[in-house]
Amino acid sequence: QKHCREVLRGELASVHSAARNKELQNLAWTHTHFSPWIGAFTSPMNGRWVSLWADASPWNYANWAPTHPHRIFPTCTTLSVRDGLWRSRACFLLRPFICQY
Repeated sequence: QKHCREVLRGELASVHSAARNKELQNLAWTHTHFSPWIGAFTSPMNGRWVSLWADASPWNYANWAPTHPHRIFPTCTTLSVRDGLWRSRACFLLRPFICQY
């Protein structure tokens, strides 16, 4: 996220429809076989777990894999290049990412 913001002057991608999710999945597949970061994160807030977009856009779509998001510790989110599903991951892991502008 820091690289997206400070170097590329963008934000990690937010996803608001199945069509956009598929578009980003296809885009990622052309560049890597590793699931990239998108801009969703899950964290406790006011006593409950919530998922939010890093760009503060509305949370109006989700495509979580079964058993995700994890609600044990705050997590970031990857978009699978294989199945298009989202998975919770520890935020410190190095992965490719998708920026939006």
